[in-house]
Amino acid sequence: MIYREGLFTSIFNSTFVRPAKFYLGGFYNIPHAKYYYVFLCFVYIMTVLGNGFLLSVIYLVKTLHTPRYIIVFHLAFIDLCGSTALIPKLLDTFLFNRRYIVYEACLSYMFFVLFFGSLQSWTLVTMAYDRLIAICFPLRYHSIVTIKCVLAILLFSWTSLLIVVAVMVGLLNHLSFCGSIVIKSFFCDHGPTFRLACNDTSKNYTTGFFAFIILICIPLALIAISYICISMTLRRKTSRDEQRKAWKTCISHLILIALFFLPYLGTNLTVITSHIHPNARIINSSLSHTVPSMLNPIIYTLKTEEVMNAIKRVCKRKRINNNTTKW
Repeated sequence: MIYREGLFTSIFNSTFVRPAKFYLGGFYNIPHAKYYYVFLCFVYIMTVLGNGFLLSVIYLVKTLHTPRYIIVFHLAFIDLCGSTALIPKLLDTFLFNRRYIVYEACLSYMFFVLFFGSLQSWTLVTMAYDRLIAICFPLRYHSIVTIKCVLAILLFSWTSLLIVVAVMVGLLNHLSFCGSIVIKSFFCDHGPTFRLACNDTSKNYTTGFFAFIILICIPLALIAISYICISMTLRRKTSRDEQRKAWKTCISHLILIALFFLPYLGTNLTVITSHIHPNARIINSSLSHTVPSMLNPIIYTLKTEEVMNAIKRVCKRKRINNNTTKW
């Protein structure tokens, strides 16, 4: 055992040195930073209420038990899980000043945040596939996009992404942390963590880069290809009025794509190509991890006619039941 200032214990074996705990740095030299974490607390409450409400509506209204809304249900569930994996621990860390986190807990924290974030990305790809088939092959839609097909795609996403994220996080166990233990982020982020190591991190850098390609670039490329095909089909086959109606069914999805990918892509490309201040990285990364999950159910509720009609039916049914009970 090696003791550092009486606070930390580094576990040493024949190959690696690991700290007993890491220290989450958070914002550097910003006054009143706690107000930002209070804002994230508000975001989490709205995320739970919004996604919980959307999940309830889809579950209760049988007309929404379709492949498209199974994907929406899955996205709402993932948003809820992702926010729950990140925000409560974040609030405990910075609002109550419990910044030390056990090594194993740090890796678990990293795994769940990255895993649910990657599932959000590939769920948006599944939504793009649904819109592609619905618009480009409308007569074959119900035979191609079935509930079994959607469940198989989602199950494949869970399995493959579980392996990718597990490998990326697991490789951190092959590093020695013999210098600083301060992670310059708001959670146990992969990049700021492996950069603390004092031995060769090339495998971790390469794995992180390929994970970025798999989790962000490939989904974005597939979504772009889907919408190029949709655009070409609509220009070739339909009138302007039909085009407008078709694009209307895609508006919610396009907004979700912009909310999720643009901030995350911008932050990661800046980190790869140049220097970014830790505070700027924390703000961009925290907002891209939390705000889309809050806005997704609001966008799908307000921008999707079927969901609005379903909510009206649920409210009407509840009102009728209340009136019947009174009589």
